[in-house]
Amino acid sequence: MEIGKLYIVGTPIGNLGDFSPRAVETLRSVDFIAAEDTRVTIKLLNHFDIHKPMLCYFEHNIKERGEVVIDRILAGENCALVTDAGMPAISDPGQDLVRLAHESGISVCAVPGPTAFATAIAMSGMTTSRFTFEGFLSGDKPRRKDHLESLRDEKRTMIFYEAPHKLARTLSDFVSCFGAERKLCVVREITKIHEEIIHTTVGEAAEKYAEGKPKGEYVLIVEGTAEKKGAFSLDDALKFASEYVSKGYSPTAASKLAAKESGIKKGDIYRLLIDEKEGEKDG
Repeated sequence: MEIGKLYIVGTPIGNLGDFSPRAVETLRSVDFIAAEDTRVTIKLLNHFDIHKPMLCYFEHNIKERGEVVIDRILAGENCALVTDAGMPAISDPGQDLVRLAHESGISVCAVPGPTAFATAIAMSGMTTSRFTFEGFLSGDKPRRKDHLESLRDEKRTMIFYEAPHKLARTLSDFVSCFGAERKLCVVREITKIHEEIIHTTVGEAAEKYAEGKPKGEYVLIVEGTAEKKGAFSLDDALKFASEYVSKGYSPTAASKLAAKESGIKKGDIYRLLIDEKEGEKDG
């Protein structure tokens, strides 16, 4: 008996007009569809008048449903894997299904579609010669901290995904790790009516989104760190700290940011900063 195939089908990231004719044809030809959220996928299927049985496949039922999908393909059925938006298996539980397919000797075919991170960096105008896709940060605080710490000296452009309800916390973490002055491009609602591209800094974005309720899905593109041209002096670090204070940061926060930027100890910068302030009062 001939086994079936797994088709990875990219879906629109916002605009249904981006769904390719080949993708439509593929969904119509397969025996069933493995979808991240059937409630989202049914809207796509209805729009293109596609009628196929679906199986819900998401993060919390990977083991159980993955085995079901693989068994059906091995029994001769063809399956299309789709995610809510974009290419399956990119920051998506579909990657486990693709892995299982390869391990089971199943042919995996791709029907490419839009991908949010590639589209966002192309729109941003930031350096694209080398970049690193970091996806979503973990909700677990220690893992989240370790992830960002590993990127502190990253020279490539960095791309992150973030949900609106976690945006403020992520931007605050960016300030702590990358410094307030690092360039940032915020890309929101790609290909949708409220598409928006904001060129800013990490610090300005953290202030902007600290309050309120952001809407939509966000791609955050962070400039890589510049090559250090030489060691910074304590005087340099003091200047950095003074600039942060002038922007409203407390001496403690300013010293911490200046320490990350210069490599000088926070305590040394803080003492000089306080001495400088005391001198201004005496003068």
